[in-house]
Amino acid sequence: MKYLGIDFGSKRVGLAISDETNSYAFPLMVLNNSNNLTEELVEICKKNNVEEVVVGESKDFSQKDNEIMKEIIPFVKDLKNSLDLPIHMHPEFLTSQEAERLQGKNEMHDASAAALILKSYLDLRNNKN
Repeated sequence: MKYLGIDFGSKRVGLAISDETNSYAFPLMVLNNSNNLTEELVEICKKNNVEEVVVGESKDFSQKDNEIMKEIIPFVKDLKNSLDLPIHMHPEFLTSQEAERLQGKNEMHDASAAALILKSYLDLRNNKN
């Protein structure tokens, strides 16, 4: 079983994928956030045999929704209507900054942030810290 991790941004959307054992998360690609985003994600899930999706839930230091959550919530709703797969929200905090710190800012930066979100979810699911 594979998971797809999503780091949603208003301009770019980072994607990551798990291995079959759900032990690792790998940056996959970065998509432009466009009107075709959901359709692209449906195809990516089919192509990669994804069975579950994890979307980063963006909160501030007070654990209140960040401004981007106004876009994430309808995005997740649309994704649920388009995919017949379980979709999980997982807290993400400063993953973009962490990805940039680890590798520098480059074209795969958002995919690396998605990998951090997905790895955190998998570790929690597998009871690893």
